[in-house]
Amino acid sequence: MKYNRQAKILEIIEAEVIETQEEIADRLKDLGMDVTQATISRDIKELRLIKVMASDGRYKYAPFSKTENVVYNRLMTIFAESYASSDYANNIVVVKTLPAMAQAAASAIDSLKWPEIVGSIAGDDTVMIICRAEKIAEELVNKFNKMAKDMGRN
Repeated sequence: MKYNRQAKILEIIEAEVIETQEEIADRLKDLGMDVTQATISRDIKELRLIKVMASDGRYKYAPFSKTENVVYNRLMTIFAESYASSDYANNIVVVKTLPAMAQAAASAIDSLKWPEIVGSIAGDDTVMIICRAEKIAEELVNKFNKMAKDMGRN
């Protein structure tokens, strides 16, 4: 039953933009599967689903392949080890890094291929990131701080 439910979750998120766990639960209920939010939460974790920006600017659930996970972890280690702080003004995020680490941090950020980031420019200890909107810039600063904290920095 669990594998059937998880397979259905993957089908659902592939077919449409799903932003919340409640939407997943509703779609499963439409298919005759009565599930709790806690079950959906566990399934999301086990399936390693992440939220990505859809073409319409909304965030949706998407699968994270094993290969991407290894690359992602390496890039996040590089980023977290070089990260000092970040701030934003309008749609520009400025990331401060350890000396001589900005290019590595920018490369890690660019490799993520987040559609909300237009591009980045790196100096010696500073990365300037251009975002599509100010709200995205604010979210990125929060995301960078969380990533650095989760990896044991700051």
